[in-house]
Amino acid sequence: MSFGDPNNPYGPPQGGQQPPAPGYGYPQQPQQPQQGYGYPAAPPVGAYAGAPVPTSMPGTVSTARVLLWVIVGLQLIGTALFAISAAGVEAAKDDPTLSEEPAFEQLADYSSGLLWGLTLFALVWGVFALVLAVKFGKGGNGVRITALIFGIITAILGIYPFILVGLIHTVLAILIAVFVGNAAGSAWFKRPRY
Repeated sequence: MSFGDPNNPYGPPQGGQQPPAPGYGYPQQPQQPQQGYGYPAAPPVGAYAGAPVPTSMPGTVSTARVLLWVIVGLQLIGTALFAISAAGVEAAKDDPTLSEEPAFEQLADYSSGLLWGLTLFALVWGVFALVLAVKFGKGGNGVRITALIFGIITAILGIYPFILVGLIHTVLAILIAVFVGNAAGSAWFKRPRY
């Protein structure tokens, strides 16, 4: 049926026909605003006021926060191990009898300066993870992006040695990046704050 067809029930009244008065013929319908072709108008993009705003931290974001705390603990253990190794290399250089010990033969390849640098890096990276974990509760989208970048860089740094600790760091960092980058993480960090 076309719009101009006199038998089209959706078209306007034809010719000089007047709709019957209320109570005579057709029941009176309440007037509705003209929206065009019987379809309701869509709200403008971004105007969905009914979108739920999270009031408590979603489970995945809370898990990412816990994983950051685990990384903080691992970084503290790594800092202690690097510091002990650096002190051991310095002691082995001072005492020739210690350098013949099997435990120090592997450390002889590293300089004490490199090990102290790794100690400092492990400490700084742990403090960075600590600050991110603390900011999860009140932080905005900047904390989310920083945590995402932290997770990616930590995963890359954990791949190189790929020993047990490196593998654990890689898995934890990937999970942090996924949990912070998903829709629940986005909604949590982009929520309105008052």
